[in-house]
Amino acid sequence: MSTILTITLNPTVDKSSSVANIKPEKKLRCAPPKYEPGGGGINVSRGLVRLGVNTKALFTTGGRTGSLLEELLEQENIKTLPIPIVAETRENFVVVDTFTNEQYRFGMPGKTVTPDDRVAIKNAIAVIHPFPEIVVISGSLPPGIPSAFITTIVQLVKSKGSKVVMDTSGNALQAALNEGVYLLKPNIGELSRLAGIEYLDNDTATHAALQLINKGMAEVIVISMGAQGAYLVTKNKQVHVPAPSVHKKSTVGAGDSMVAGMMAVLSKKGTLVDMVRMGVACGSAATMNPGTGLFKTADAEQLYQWLSKQ
Repeated sequence: MSTILTITLNPTVDKSSSVANIKPEKKLRCAPPKYEPGGGGINVSRGLVRLGVNTKALFTTGGRTGSLLEELLEQENIKTLPIPIVAETRENFVVVDTFTNEQYRFGMPGKTVTPDDRVAIKNAIAVIHPFPEIVVISGSLPPGIPSAFITTIVQLVKSKGSKVVMDTSGNALQAALNEGVYLLKPNIGELSRLAGIEYLDNDTATHAALQLINKGMAEVIVISMGAQGAYLVTKNKQVHVPAPSVHKKSTVGAGDSMVAGMMAVLSKKGTLVDMVRMGVACGSAATMNPGTGLFKTADAEQLYQWLSKQ
């Protein structure tokens, strides 16, 4: 089983709380806040650790929030490759109204990453030895990182003979696909934009994914369909994996949990269908938890066993 490297260029500390009956201009007495490490790749590493998979999380870090982020990751026994930068690490805030069970998510922008910071990121990746067989680039980009930088990172990783897994959006995603990656996990809206098609349904989504594959943009595409599960698309295989029915409390972290589940099976040389089953199981398990929590291992394993019998 190989080590999986995750790259998070816009990490965050997620602060969550709850309060009853949110109203404007009213002093709200919130529950004590909970702090958790966050950002796409970091969450993938957190999920991999729960599944017993070796992983290292490479991320930028700065200021007091960055120090807290590193402490939180240490508490979860995650091996890290922090890259110090001048800018303060961002912080997000989630609050749940316990009266309505509605969730309010406040995402803060990242601070600007300088050209010197970009050089440090590239150098830190280049010197990793031994280099992992799988690299997951996940999450948003902070200001100061152009999409061309993602192209550079993808080229660097591929030059090491590693598989690139992308879970991002916008210009960064397009730049990576122009270079070509191993696996892409878009949702239906992201796939629609990538394919230049205004509306996609189940049948046309598979066709759109095949178009990207035939252009050499990806070898494997897993289309996240929310409550409908996911579609696995390769040149020779198209398989729908349904989502199990669960009591949903929050969708925060479901996408990152799905990637973690898929990478766990991929690292163990499992089949692509089993890879997607575990991804759907972990993503569904994450929705069973409130706030910003990821999945519970026992829930994910139980859902995976159920999906394996379908």
